Amino acid sequence: MTVAVLTGIAFVLVLGVMVGAARPRRSSGVSDFYVAARAVPPWWNGAAISSEFTSAAACLGAAGLIATRGGPMVWYPVGATAGFVVILALVVAPLRRSGTYTLPDFAEWRLGSAGLRRFATCFVLVIGLAFMVAQLHAAGVVVRLLTGLPPWLGWAAVAAAALVVAFAGGQGSVTSVQASQFWLKLVAFVGVGVACWWMGDTRSLTGFEAAYGAGAAGPAGAGDTSLAGVLAVLLACAFGTMGLPHVIVRVYTNSDGHGARRSIVATQAMLAVFCVVPPLYGLLGHVHVSGAAPDEIVLLLPSRLAPGALGDALTGVLAAGAFAAFLATMGGVLVAVGGAVSTYLTRAGVSSFRTAVGLVLLASLVLTAVSTPQTSVALVLIGFSLSAATFCPLLVLGIWWRRLTDAGVAAGFALGGGLTAVLVFGERAGVKAGVLSANPAPVAVPVAFAAMVLISLVTPGRLPREVGRMMAKMHLPEHLAGPPAYRSSHHSSRSP
Repeated sequence: MTVAVLTGIAFVLVLGVMVGAARPRRSSGVSDFYVAARAVPPWWNGAAISSEFTSAAACLGAAGLIATRGGPMVWYPVGATAGFVVILALVVAPLRRSGTYTLPDFAEWRLGSAGLRRFATCFVLVIGLAFMVAQLHAAGVVVRLLTGLPPWLGWAAVAAAALVVAFAGGQGSVTSVQASQFWLKLVAFVGVGVACWWMGDTRSLTGFEAAYGAGAAGPAGAGDTSLAGVLAVLLACAFGTMGLPHVIVRVYTNSDGHGARRSIVATQAMLAVFCVVPPLYGLLGHVHVSGAAPDEIVLLLPSRLAPGALGDALTGVLAAGAFAAFLATMGGVLVAVGGAVSTYLTRAGVSSFRTAVGLVLLASLVLTAVSTPQTSVALVLIGFSLSAATFCPLLVLGIWWRRLTDAGVAAGFALGGGLTAVLVFGERAGVKAGVLSANPAPVAVPVAFAAMVLISLVTPGRLPREVGRMMAKMHLPEHLAGPPAYRSSHHSSRSP
């Protein structure tokens, strides 16, 4: 099995580096590193978004939770996919027309505050690190479980490949890798899943509804089978999707607002196809794999159904698909967070971008080394919950409410983000909040919205001078509003 697994992993990583390295020959300027020169076709962008969204949590964690916790967990991938409906309806075209590069840049452009941009960058960094640590830990699980090698070899392999691709051409290189590897993941997981279904004893599936494992919910409600727990996770996923830095940055890579909308529609279609993967493996894993951790169930399934050469070969294909997921998400988050951090440190530029990418990657490796592996779903849900309580209200109010001020956004970020952190991690520090400890989104999101509205209403003097022009820029078609004009942190537009 070890040879098949290592061959599959090596194939995916080498292929990803080759595809990514080919991009700079076409364009290697600042715009390409940050937003892929704003020239990604909608269907290609849709494949890239789908690829980075189908991360370790979607490919391994969700299926494992379905296998161990049962039917309520089927809603997890559905809820995450539904977030793109919210993005399509409220965010996509106006955000693209703003002409900014990152979420912190949008905050500065819309509110006229360089300090707010720096504050938002801190939240982008925390959310991104949660996703990156999830990918690295999952890569370590694959390597340890299937080869017996130390987990850090999996971390190093994914980190090295992601770094090479990001350095080669930034967002342009990562887009090429993500879009091509989405189809590889889809073929690998669906193909092996169908093969496992064919080999399994389908008569034993009649007892699927019985005897699920119990246990406490993980951080941010992961694995909570109660109705309140499932609804809380759905809320976090639906509203948190729009604030994920690696997802929303892809809106900027299209040539105009219409192209951005078409990208999201393509994403919804592709994710709808991929949504069959977690239930398929969850059903098979519940029946044929027992006693394994949630992230391990998918990987163990082929060898349980077909011991020998066939099982080893199928496991190698799954390992390849899993590492394609890790690389796609890791690369997307690394570029998105690195781009945001680079504008925090200095002006946008290729050298500052590469420096920031290296620092962010180093931070993720350090956090992975000092943290205890959690299920990938739990780590990802922490990122979703924090995004829902911070960037979701910023985008919705910033795009649709002209009276929003930088003071209101800062208050919303502090209260929404702080409350989420307290509810998720506070119980370990002795803070008792009952059911809210595992389900922060239903409380933190309304609090963040309310704080932004109330503080904005009492600070009308902090409205940007040109708020009317900015609102028109976001809501009028490009040929009427003219080209977007983004001014950096050195040119604040807020009135004194």
